[in-house]
Amino acid sequence: MRLSRRRLIGAGAGLALASLLPPARAATLDPRDFGVRGDGRHDDTRALQAAIDALPAGGTLALGPGNYVIDPERSLRLRTRTRLSMDPETRLIAKANAAPRAYVLLIEGVHDVEVSGGRIVGDRDHHLSTAGEWGHGIMVRGAESVLLRDLHIARCWGDGISVGGISGARVLPSRDIRIEDVVCGGNRRQGLTIGRSRNVRVLRSNFLATRGTLPGCGIDIEPDPGDSAEDITIEACTLRGNHGAGLQVYERGRRITVRRCIIRGNRGDGVLIRGGEQCMLEDNDIADNGLRGIAVRAGGRDITVAGNRFSGNAAGLRRQRPQDVKGWMHVDVAKAAKGVRVDRNNRFE
Repeated sequence: MRLSRRRLIGAGAGLALASLLPPARAATLDPRDFGVRGDGRHDDTRALQAAIDALPAGGTLALGPGNYVIDPERSLRLRTRTRLSMDPETRLIAKANAAPRAYVLLIEGVHDVEVSGGRIVGDRDHHLSTAGEWGHGIMVRGAESVLLRDLHIARCWGDGISVGGISGARVLPSRDIRIEDVVCGGNRRQGLTIGRSRNVRVLRSNFLATRGTLPGCGIDIEPDPGDSAEDITIEACTLRGNHGAGLQVYERGRRITVRRCIIRGNRGDGVLIRGGEQCMLEDNDIADNGLRGIAVRAGGRDITVAGNRFSGNAAGLRRQRPQDVKGWMHVDVAKAAKGVRVDRNNRFE
């Protein structure tokens, strides 16, 4: 990221506006001028958006402890070269709504944005409709150079985080996205969706207990038709207790590395590849998943499985096929998959 860490904290109501510009040009704004309350009762969407819009290029909005009610149908829209820094006791709470598509934070068509700290709480427990599956905590769409770190995102009607592109005369994918030290838990559709994008890094993050509507994965790499997801790294993450697969690569995913992850206790496959190309799965702990540890289906191509540790997978399937072909319950490759290499240094228990 090109943003500086320098911060000038203003006073009042736990909200401070800081500029990353030289001190002579720094703006100090009184948060009370924007009417921000953070009391968990009043809708703070317009007031916080006014504060964001008032930031100079390179500015930081530092949001103190409190419960800030956000209308996801309007969203908080981050601007180019701005930073939203939240206290660990800050909560952005989604206002109950019936919209099939709604986002607490929207990072769309901008660049050099950072969001850090705090919690986002979705409205899945109070949603006013049964329709739709796109009520996300954070939507990143057609954006570049975005850092999301030290966040906890839970109970969203759709995904905790969704990364994708903007459609138009041509698709504008998201580029250079980093997700670090994030927890997405108890969301309804996915913990994280990676759609039309380039160069996405997901590090030291947890994607837990996704359940409510299909596919219910911890992470789903599934770009919409018309473009792809390319150069994806998922490293040192935990994908546990999800109703679908821990990780799914559905279609049009290329050059994907999954390394040093814990993929355990998911109801579906640990890793399901149904159209990924040039995937490396190495040094992962893949255990106690309801279906196979790794399943590669038709469309999977140039997949390497190396140095992983497998145990306790496919308990239900073993009753259907009690004879144990070596590794069958841990790595299952369809005949139509091409170029799948399972190294000898994997450990099967």
